[in-house]
Amino acid sequence: MEQRRNIQRTSRSFLVGFVVAVLLWSVASAEIRYSLSEEVNEGTVVGNIAKDLGIDKNTLKARKYRIVSASADPLFHVNQNDGILYVSRKIDREEVCAQSSTCLINLKTVLENPLEVHYVEVEVMDINDHPPRFPEEDKRLDIYESVLPGARFQLKPSRDPDSGSFSVQKYRLSPNDHFRLEVKEKRNDGKIPILVVQKSLDRESAGSHSLVLTALDGGKPPKSGNMNILINVLDVNDNAPVFTKDTYSVTLNENAPVGTTAIQVNATDLDDGLNGEVIYSFSNSMNQNILNIFDVNPLSGVIVVKGSIDYEDKDIYEIEIEASDKGSVPLTTEKSVIIKIVDINDNAPEIEVTSFSSSIPEDSRPGTTVALISVNDLDSGLNGKVICAMDENVPFMLTPSTKDKMYSLVTKSRLDREKQSQYDLTIFAKDAGQPPLSSEKTISVVVSDVNDNSPEFSLSPYTFYVTEGNDPGVSVFSVKASDRDENDNALISYQIFRQASEVNKLASFLNINSESGEILALKSFDFETLKTFQFQVVATDGGTPSLSSNVTVNVFILDQNDNAPVILYPVSSNGSAEGVEEIPRNVNAGHLVTKVRAYDADIGYNGWLLFSLQEVTDHSLFGLDRYTGQIRTLRSFTETDEAEHKLVILVKDNGNVSLSATATVIVRVVEPKEAFAASDVKSSAKDDEEENNVTLYLMITLGSVSLLFVISIIVLIAMQCSKSSTDYTSKYLQETNYDGTLCHSIQYRSGDKRYMLVGPRMSIGSTIVPGSNANTLVLPDRRGTSEEVRHL
Repeated sequence: MEQRRNIQRTSRSFLVGFVVAVLLWSVASAEIRYSLSEEVNEGTVVGNIAKDLGIDKNTLKARKYRIVSASADPLFHVNQNDGILYVSRKIDREEVCAQSSTCLINLKTVLENPLEVHYVEVEVMDINDHPPRFPEEDKRLDIYESVLPGARFQLKPSRDPDSGSFSVQKYRLSPNDHFRLEVKEKRNDGKIPILVVQKSLDRESAGSHSLVLTALDGGKPPKSGNMNILINVLDVNDNAPVFTKDTYSVTLNENAPVGTTAIQVNATDLDDGLNGEVIYSFSNSMNQNILNIFDVNPLSGVIVVKGSIDYEDKDIYEIEIEASDKGSVPLTTEKSVIIKIVDINDNAPEIEVTSFSSSIPEDSRPGTTVALISVNDLDSGLNGKVICAMDENVPFMLTPSTKDKMYSLVTKSRLDREKQSQYDLTIFAKDAGQPPLSSEKTISVVVSDVNDNSPEFSLSPYTFYVTEGNDPGVSVFSVKASDRDENDNALISYQIFRQASEVNKLASFLNINSESGEILALKSFDFETLKTFQFQVVATDGGTPSLSSNVTVNVFILDQNDNAPVILYPVSSNGSAEGVEEIPRNVNAGHLVTKVRAYDADIGYNGWLLFSLQEVTDHSLFGLDRYTGQIRTLRSFTETDEAEHKLVILVKDNGNVSLSATATVIVRVVEPKEAFAASDVKSSAKDDEEENNVTLYLMITLGSVSLLFVISIIVLIAMQCSKSSTDYTSKYLQETNYDGTLCHSIQYRSGDKRYMLVGPRMSIGSTIVPGSNANTLVLPDRRGTSEEVRHL
């Protein structure tokens, strides 16, 4: 900041003025001057007025030193404490002093007691803070090509708010061959640019010229401003065609056939000759799609349909028609033609499926959304109003959405995949046009499986018949279960339900194929040991969670003829089926010699035994009951008969392949006394086998016979009487409970086992009754009970 102090009066003038001031106004005055640049910051120090005026700064506040200003927002203020002048706000020289070459701001300061007035001038110095600006950034000039060189075209000058050397100092034109720049000085307007043609224009060579005019100020570096100048070279043909109407507008149905006239335009030209003849064409700015749809006759101006018109593609066309004359440089006039397309119902509704779930679980609740359906019709008005529906005989329905032309396909009832696993849903859409158009769309919805069905066995319960003697580890039977679900939910595995109960212990001897249900026996079944049993099979599917069901399997063991007859009597001490029977020679015909006893563990015909004489020394002497095994004399013995006879008895069952056993009986014919003794001994032995107490008595009796002959005779007489009374039962257990039926049973012992022979009660010569079921059963030992015979 430059500070300058000037005393304007001479000492003499000062004294005279001072005296006049004291006498007239009692006012003292002085003037100082400061300078500063524009745009300085608020609070910048301008100068120390109190110091420069020689005023005691300690009296400033008391004398109310201040600046007198009429502005509500003053540019400066003085501090009463130190007398320094400060900037109150930023100062824009162009705003305060406009275009003045010198910008001075006069301030009036006042002191009271006594009153003093001091004038302060502040000069605001300019800075180069504004570039030159043209009134127009783009300037277009139309110059006829017939203009001569030297023609001048004055341009609007550039303005720079700065002053002095910072204002516009010069202009510069971009290099070109046809124009040059001249600058004219005007007192008030400054420098004025003038465009001068220096070379003839040729529109055919160059229809336009682009120039750039630059204005520069005197700053360092200088600031500049540009204006773009576009020069169009005009033809001498000075009359352009004029259309007869201000506006052209027409309506046209969509799908109008090719060749249909849309509208005709007309234009006239006041020029003569070729310059007045008009031809029509589409503007070069037209879209190629419009050029494919419409065509114009260049001579008549008739616009015709050239291609397909579709309201849905575009409902209005704005066609730019050009009317040009035939001058050497044609003049052209453009006119817009509006063609409005009228909609007809030519579009069927379109059904679009979005957010489609092609598979839905069968346990979905009613109201579950399957798909979103959008229906659209490209027509407008009633032609585009669409109604959507579907078949009601399916567990699905359409519900309209809050959004127009949107529907939700939802379930309306429970689904069951086992009843129907797939639905082909047809959706119908029809518009409200006349006549209405409709469309349909079919979507397939697959009902996915949920594990809601337990496996079901084909039979319940299962009953199987297994022949005894099966091979261990071989399949004996199978179970089969089905599941109406699918995939893993229908994948069935089988297992045998095993529990610790006594009844189900046999299940441990069975194994099951978990996939096929084939059941294997791990051991061979024996009918004589086990006749029937049952167990349970559990079928479980592969779903999550899995479901299961069980079935009871009843197994019946079928008998096979796998047991040969066993000879119970006679049995020798070495275990062979041999025995010796002694009979008195004086027995009569029909005397019971002995009874061959046998049993077969099989049942039915397999266990029904038949006896026959396989070998005998004299067929006329002995006979065998084929059903009971009793050997009786057929006649009385004679003196010529041999004393010993050998009988071989064949015992066989009635199986398809019969099994047999043989027993040998040696019959010795003795004198009556010997026979009685032998019979006595045998009876004692038999009683010993039947009852322990009887055996003891018989042993005492035999001992007594050996000691006392008399006692022996008495015993023999008693035994003879007993034999005559019992006759046929001397060697067998008594049938105390026989009730006269055709079936009877005989109990006997062999070792630690007790047996019961069951069969038809027949005499010699009896025939087999078909259907008779004779059995040989093993009975529990009940030696403590008195009942020894059971009848069936």
